[in-house]
Amino acid sequence: MRIAQLRPESNCILSIIADDGRIGKFDVSPYLEYEAFEGLRDSAEFAKVVNGGYFVEWECGADLSADTIEARWQVVGRAAPQTPT
Repeated sequence: MRIAQLRPESNCILSIIADDGRIGKFDVSPYLEYEAFEGLRDSAEFAKVVNGGYFVEWECGADLSADTIEARWQVVGRAAPQTPT
């Protein structure tokens, strides 16, 4: 999976659109117990997430691969197909 779009939401949720059009939610909160993710307990820091395409990362050094996200996300829909212009 390649992450096409990424948006942080409240309660440590990432809203993601994959390159194949799947839309899903990924809960980062189970990872907050690990030292690398502790900084993300601050919602302002969590909001600084960066989309790397095949991974997401934060300024604190925490990161998650698209494979990890795909294995544990909840697919909630599919984006409408784009029409070429």
